[in-house]
Amino acid sequence: MKKNCAVCALLLFAGVFAGAQQQLTRFAVVDLPRVYTSFFRDSRAVRDYEERSARVQAEVDRMNQEIQNLRSSYVDAEAQGDRERALRLESEMYRKSEFLREYYQAKTAELEDQRRRLAQSNSFLQQVMDEIRFIAESEGYSMVLNLKENTGIIWYSPTVDITEKVIQNLRSKAGR
Repeated sequence: MKKNCAVCALLLFAGVFAGAQQQLTRFAVVDLPRVYTSFFRDSRAVRDYEERSARVQAEVDRMNQEIQNLRSSYVDAEAQGDRERALRLESEMYRKSEFLREYYQAKTAELEDQRRRLAQSNSFLQQVMDEIRFIAESEGYSMVLNLKENTGIIWYSPTVDITEKVIQNLRSKAGR
């Protein structure tokens, strides 16, 4: 009988302890800039931006090479005393240099606008927030703090950092 009472008391204590543990507030932290750099840079929108940026740079390099070739031809024409050809080449160098300057300014502005839109992408932020919510709810966290923007965090245990889980889940859902 004493054994049964001891077992009942132990079960009752375990039940009370388990119920008390469910009452504890659990916190987690996430490093949002790290999520951004680890996941978002691999997204289709960012790859499109990087491809466009590379195409613009290749075009700028090509135009610079044309101008360098014209400059070399200009120096040759000057050395040969062919003033008419040198003037024609100088004029063409000037036109191409001006076009390159305008092209570069326009494309840089377009790329900067595209980069700004990417950084403010609501769909990406919503995807990250949905993933954080899913992990927090499935693992019993009551609150998730942004590690980099909360100056109130003095110390935290690495066991409450869900950054890697968020990145892994986002990658698996993106098919990577």
